[in-house]
Amino acid sequence: MKKIIYIISVLTAAATIATSCSLDVKYYGNTKSTADIEDTDHPYTTREDIKGQLDAMYSGIKDGIQESGYADFLIYTEALADNAYAGSTTTGEIMALEAHTQDATNKNTVRDWTFYLDQVSNANQVITYMDDITDSTLTDGERHQWVAEAKIWRAYMWFDFCRLYGAIPMVTSIPPSITADNLIETYPLYYPSRTPVDEVYTQIIADLEEAVQYAPDLDESDKFVCSKAMGYGLLARVYSEKPKQDWSKVAEYCGKVEAMNLSLVPNYADLWSWNDDRTDVKLRNSSESIFEVPYTPSSGNWVWMMFWRQGLSSNLDDSFTWAKWVTPSKNLINTFEEEGDSIRYAQSIVYDQCGWATYNMSGDNYPFMYKTRDNAASIIKMRLAEIYLMHAEADAHLDKLEEAAKYVDKVRERVKLADLPASASSSEENMIDAVLKERRLELCFEGFRWFDLIRNDKAIECVNNFGNKSSEYYDSEKAYVGNIDENGLLMPVPQTQIENNLNLTQNPGY
Repeated sequence: MKKIIYIISVLTAAATIATSCSLDVKYYGNTKSTADIEDTDHPYTTREDIKGQLDAMYSGIKDGIQESGYADFLIYTEALADNAYAGSTTTGEIMALEAHTQDATNKNTVRDWTFYLDQVSNANQVITYMDDITDSTLTDGERHQWVAEAKIWRAYMWFDFCRLYGAIPMVTSIPPSITADNLIETYPLYYPSRTPVDEVYTQIIADLEEAVQYAPDLDESDKFVCSKAMGYGLLARVYSEKPKQDWSKVAEYCGKVEAMNLSLVPNYADLWSWNDDRTDVKLRNSSESIFEVPYTPSSGNWVWMMFWRQGLSSNLDDSFTWAKWVTPSKNLINTFEEEGDSIRYAQSIVYDQCGWATYNMSGDNYPFMYKTRDNAASIIKMRLAEIYLMHAEADAHLDKLEEAAKYVDKVRERVKLADLPASASSSEENMIDAVLKERRLELCFEGFRWFDLIRNDKAIECVNNFGNKSSEYYDSEKAYVGNIDENGLLMPVPQTQIENNLNLTQNPGY
């Protein structure tokens, strides 16, 4: 009997356990119709079947990441912090996030919770059903590699999911069909409770340490692959965060990535700009890229319209009649100018005319986020410059201050900035400050700032000093933002999820 029939047949029994629940079972990327599947607990039997699920996972990344994993993620990481304003003052959900007044009905947090669950489910299709494949044409190498790719992506999604919401429902497999005989033990698999953060991190690390043994090597021509380099880079990120913080591990895993065939692109502008004919981006799958989601002029992203214009279009006014998201902040602009960082400034922020004026900035000279300036732009999620600066942060904490400065200087040299002054390496505190500033300028609008501040116990200080004119975080356009405490560092669990799953609890403060 098919899974969906089983579910319907036991809804009455399930209602005796929880009174307001709905079972949502999806076959992500399934190439077979439900009617064609005789055993939905074991739906795939051939190499083609499971390869189709892996391909569906990557398709799901490309389709889903634009809204939740990029546009929304930049609101969390840039606008909650000091890099940006939400942008569209008439869009209540993003303005609430900028103001740190979001609640459990916020549209962004509601859809993003679902995004992470869906992405994990896509990966679980490969992981769960791989052992069912007895097709002799599936080699052991393919079997291990494809599971490794799925585990790397699942780990990435758990990591960001957990950093945003804290404890999460950590689903590790596709649940079996519910029957009257297995209802009690199967019900929690469909309605999981929240797994404590420490346990989530433990599972992420275990999965990544296993996956990097079998993941594919970095492909110079295709960086849209969950590769060994990506796995090591994620391990470095995970060990940099408080739940499992171990700076020696961060340095170790950064070193493994650095040992691979990667190099900084000589010209920073080439990471973001067009070719000479302005018909396509200048670089895709660059020597610096570790993981990127690629698009082309003929099969492009739509997310460009959230930030500025479609720079490759003959109609530059296309979708330019409404306010954009992630408006660069005055505080960030001042930091670029004070540093004399003209190269990264010019590639991160563009000034343009527009038909609106918000945040007391002129419609004739309005700043826009410039790193996604057309529909052919890749969404770059990991690159070598980040690894260098993460290694620098680790070395700073390990009292290897001169080594830390060398990593920072590698990144500064590319954009024609002088090496760090000697004062930067005179103390751990000074070096960490220097690294964080460099990360801010190098990686702005790439999804790092808010978590950089949280990791270094500076997020609350940042938000609570937006209105303090004597603070480095002062920003006249964010002065209205109220103070937060530890409860303000996490997003709320969506109320709809709590209503549909009585095993979920809300975060403190909501």
